[in-house]
Amino acid sequence: MNPNRRHFLNRGLLGLGLGGPAISPPGLSSAEAAADKPGLFTEPARELPLVEDCDVIVCGAGPAGIAAALTAARCGARVRLFEWRGCLGGVWTAGLLGYLLDFDKPGLNQEIMRELSARGLRRGESRSSVLYDPEGMKLMLEDMLGKAGVKFQLHTRVAAAHREGRRLRTLITESKSGRQAWRAAAIVDCTGDGDVGALAGCSFEYGQGDACPCQPMSLNALMVCRDAAALQPFLHGADPSKADGRAKDALLAEIKRSGHFPSYSKPTLWALRDNLLLMMSNHQYGTPCFDAEKITAATVQARAEMHRIVDGLRKLGGPWEGLQIAATAEQIGVRDGRRIAGRARVVAEDVAKGNRQEDAVVRATFSVDIHALSAEANHKAAYSNAGIKTKPYDIALRSLLARDVDGLMMAGRCISGDFIAHASYRVTGNAVAMGEAAGVTSALAAEQRALPHEIPWPKSLEKLKAIGQRA
Repeated sequence: MNPNRRHFLNRGLLGLGLGGPAISPPGLSSAEAAADKPGLFTEPARELPLVEDCDVIVCGAGPAGIAAALTAARCGARVRLFEWRGCLGGVWTAGLLGYLLDFDKPGLNQEIMRELSARGLRRGESRSSVLYDPEGMKLMLEDMLGKAGVKFQLHTRVAAAHREGRRLRTLITESKSGRQAWRAAAIVDCTGDGDVGALAGCSFEYGQGDACPCQPMSLNALMVCRDAAALQPFLHGADPSKADGRAKDALLAEIKRSGHFPSYSKPTLWALRDNLLLMMSNHQYGTPCFDAEKITAATVQARAEMHRIVDGLRKLGGPWEGLQIAATAEQIGVRDGRRIAGRARVVAEDVAKGNRQEDAVVRATFSVDIHALSAEANHKAAYSNAGIKTKPYDIALRSLLARDVDGLMMAGRCISGDFIAHASYRVTGNAVAMGEAAGVTSALAAEQRALPHEIPWPKSLEKLKAIGQRA
């Protein structure tokens, strides 16, 4: 047996081990092969179907993953995209985010804006931030990826990552199809929480230090009302970056009048279309992105609070009469995830000084946005900028390249950076631009039989211009 294959088959504890029947070593029963040690279960080795039909694998179909997959495919690469939720778009759709921030970027950001407008899914005319219809975006993204030839698979989670030396070679997924192995020349982690990088053994940072305090999670909800016009004093503007805080303050006063002080003291209500509303009104504190039990508890608590708020407003009558929740988000919104160690790191000084980079993939402009880290802090201020006024700054390609593993790139909020800088670059306009950079670089690496870190950024930028995604 090939030694690399033997090493791959014998790695016991990586992954979840949920799919398909185990194949025991010759002469051993499954029970004998998986003899327990106290407090441990040894997963039996098994042979998995291995698929090697693509050049680039993108993990996570949120804003960064959509951009990475689209761009790589348009560059001629064969692309597979894995997503654990039941739709494309991540926080845009499953998370019911409802608004796009720091979107005044060239390339795919503007293409998405144009497509939203063409489909009647966009409110407002701002180029930097705008409201959109999350349900309509699901279909739009499916159409865009289908046209580009991206093979995307939903309900599929990456469960393990296997290296040969420093090189990330193979991913294992779990789905209704069981446990499957996949291999490609380049892999891009767009999971938001840095799941692939962590599974591959990369170093990472999280929260303010090695653990929480971290930024809180929030669960958004779609609601219907009888007359959105009657709620105008409480509605945030169609351009979130230009709306003042009076609508938020007025909504807070109404929630307090109903007998509840919300866990997010700047609750926000938007009108998406007609009498369809979107609300963000909760914080879940101290919830690590990699603790399923705590995320479950946070989700349950957030949904209960959302219903309590809406029930209270409805009982006030008047313009609130008939208000009801149509749907809460499929996934609670995560602000803080792992920040995978890269070959460069975006730091607070870059944000404060507006530092430039030779291999800049995007110029970020969004403010440092740190939501209250505890319920006590929320009573004083719902968010702060930590005393830093953002000057437009560059994000380097090197911060998208994994430091500890070859063949792996990151895009979105899991790139390499510190807590302060992350609070600025984490918004989705920047994620899209980072996804473009990771997509083109990975495609060129596959084409040239090179590693992503060996592709100079000017070559990637030239390719982006050739496919019409950069002016």
